[in-house]
Amino acid sequence: MTPRTTAPRPERAAAGAVRLAAGDGWLTVCDRSVLTPGRGVAALLPDGRQVALFLDRAGRAYAIDNRDPFTGAYVLSRGLVGSADGQPFVASPLLKQRFDLATGACLDDDEVSVPVFEVRAD
Repeated sequence: MTPRTTAPRPERAAAGAVRLAAGDGWLTVCDRSVLTPGRGVAALLPDGRQVALFLDRAGRAYAIDNRDPFTGAYVLSRGLVGSADGQPFVASPLLKQRFDLATGACLDDDEVSVPVFEVRAD
């Protein structure tokens, strides 16, 4: 299955689905099989925002805003995934600032962060 090119719809839990917290429920954004450990996938949300989805090597899913706050480009899903002190991060493909996948905090500038989304992956 390839990533969706249109906005996902709120749905009931589906087997093998990646879902984001949305209001009172969960929004299915893609099938878990789309995620590859160490690589990102972008998804368009119904409100027009973009989210960058990641799966670490232990199988835990993460979701952060796809917009790089330093350049304004929607590219974080294309960044390089790594870890610092056991915490996974993505490095922007443009200027290489690193963002903690769990908290959204920039590891290279304490005053910058990106929004994170609560995520479930079956």
